[in-house]
Amino acid sequence: MSYVIVGDGIAGSSAAETIRQEDVESDVTVITDEGEALYNRILTKEFAKGKLPEGPISIHDPEWYDERDIDLELNTYVTGVDTDAHEVHTHEGETYEYDKLLIATGGTPIQLPVGDSDADGIHHFWTFQDARKIREHADEAEKGIVVGAGLLGIDLAAICAAHDIEANYLMRGNRWWRYALSLDGAEIVHDALAENDVKPVFESGVDHFETDEDGHVTAAVDPNGDRYEGDFCGIAVGLDFNTEWLQGSGIETDNGVVVDEYMQTSDEDVYAAGDITQFHDTILGERAQNGAWGSAREQGSVAGANMVADGEAEEFRWVSTYSISHFDFAFLSFGHPTLGEETAERKYSDSEWRRLAFKNGQLIGGVLIGDLSQQSNYKQIIREERQVADQKELLLEEDFDLEDLEAPPQVE
Repeated sequence: MSYVIVGDGIAGSSAAETIRQEDVESDVTVITDEGEALYNRILTKEFAKGKLPEGPISIHDPEWYDERDIDLELNTYVTGVDTDAHEVHTHEGETYEYDKLLIATGGTPIQLPVGDSDADGIHHFWTFQDARKIREHADEAEKGIVVGAGLLGIDLAAICAAHDIEANYLMRGNRWWRYALSLDGAEIVHDALAENDVKPVFESGVDHFETDEDGHVTAAVDPNGDRYEGDFCGIAVGLDFNTEWLQGSGIETDNGVVVDEYMQTSDEDVYAAGDITQFHDTILGERAQNGAWGSAREQGSVAGANMVADGEAEEFRWVSTYSISHFDFAFLSFGHPTLGEETAERKYSDSEWRRLAFKNGQLIGGVLIGDLSQQSNYKQIIREERQVADQKELLLEEDFDLEDLEAPPQVE
């Protein structure tokens, strides 16, 4: 057998490792457009903040692949796939034949569709190379601008704070991560930002950027006409999922690659894992997308196992988590906190707050600020698909016990 994996993030690397463990004889090739092997995307933010050296960021060196007889192709861009011929084509005209193919190409940051958004000094944060450029520039910058009121935007705001860059954080709505937090929860984050000289600016955004005669960013002007000076700008407004190279392949795409619970695409010999997947969530009972590190790793492992198996061996069933460690308080989201039809929340102190999201009577996600002690209970409830929406008050108690919940109905 010949296995080809496009992408060497945690999803692709996890799949390669799983395949090699299950099949010691077959050919395994990993193709990536990056110039270095797998690294820890979570720790790149700490590197960019100046808190870590480069060493701890790397996970695999080239020897790791050699020891496992995995062929790693760096700086290689895949331009197309011929599913009839079972071939992958690259920018240099090379062809890789496969019996099973895994797509694990992740995403690329969206560039704002406004004037001068490609100016020098404007950064997007996704790769280790991005982190290196951000750290180098942040060391010498004086004023900052951050755009993007989500989980990646807050990383850029924290980088400004770590480098003592006085910054304005431009947000389109009236709070940070408005799809998952109410004002009560968001204000805890707002206060922490302000304490670190990062000023939240609400009902804002960017109409265009201004530059100097050398093409370096000097300011952002928002749709209200307000001008914010800055020689360092970080943008995080979402990801594009590159599926253009799949055109004509017959593989179903929809803002990503569509897969079932086994990570299999519409082509029986092609699988996908990681950020790029629109996967069937067996807990929600519907299609979902998730960019968390743990989720991508598990998807890669499941995909690898099923690529090797004679018949589908394993389904992806996972409650993801995403944590932030930039402030003096803990912050964690779990499951799908933005998809709920109903919510329940409580503020316990100036730095402790919870919000739970429910759909069809089930807990499907939430956000915890300050106290994370109940995360395991919440995740277990989600996995068990228990009907608990009528027990919101109990679920919001600081130290509730699973045994105190009403028992799920028995199926006869």
